[in-house]
Amino acid sequence: MGNSTVHLPVLGFGQTMRKDAWWAGPVVTVVVLLGFIAYATFRAFENNWYDGAHATAAEQALDLPYLSPFYSPLIDTSFAKNWPIPLTPAMLILAGPASFRFTCYYYRKAYYRSFAMDPPACAVGERKHKYNGETKLLIIQNLHRFAMYVAVFFLVWLTKDVVEACFWTAPGGGHKFGLGVGTLVMALNVTLIGAYTFGCHSFRHLIGGSVNSYSTATLGGLRFFLWKLCTKLNQRHQLFAWMSLFSVALTDVYLRFVYAGVIPDVRLI
Repeated sequence: MGNSTVHLPVLGFGQTMRKDAWWAGPVVTVVVLLGFIAYATFRAFENNWYDGAHATAAEQALDLPYLSPFYSPLIDTSFAKNWPIPLTPAMLILAGPASFRFTCYYYRKAYYRSFAMDPPACAVGERKHKYNGETKLLIIQNLHRFAMYVAVFFLVWLTKDVVEACFWTAPGGGHKFGLGVGTLVMALNVTLIGAYTFGCHSFRHLIGGSVNSYSTATLGGLRFFLWKLCTKLNQRHQLFAWMSLFSVALTDVYLRFVYAGVIPDVRLI
């Protein structure tokens, strides 16, 4: 018997034989990412970081030890108070986490498909162009391995904020251990960001990607254990990418509403 060759039809842009709503994923991605970018930009220019030390007099009366993730670490920008263009702490730090997400392997797939329609989805015709890979302008994607270290730094700092949110001002002065709903909200946010960060392909490679034999490598047993944990997180990288994105925004919204007096923060301990 001779070999038979199957010739697939050449699809034009957006053409497909698929019957499902393949376009739903790209549409949702565009809406969610643009919504997050718009909100983060608004918060950066709003310049209200909502923590007990720098809140208004009414907000200080609430005496809450919370700090929004959009303004952590809190950087003093008073030196720019007379500048024609306002400079806020968020403007100086958002580029760090943003660089990690922008160059993330999963997010590349998401926004290549949704914004560039390249390709829109599997088995869907893409726009005609010369394929250059991630070269030329997109060579900046190679910065992901370095942005990962920046993301780990921010994760450590956000964890410090959660620890500090566990200590409330005591009636006679000083601080004592306490928990509020805001503390749990911040802790959940850090947990989801940690799952996303430590499930990163670059972090997984850092832990064990360069090892040929764990049995002969330095601390091989420990590295193999950590590599397996990273692998489990990596298998759900897409899930944690979206959950951590929502948690950052929702944590900021929650703290913003609490300090504005829109909702109460329940003291648990």
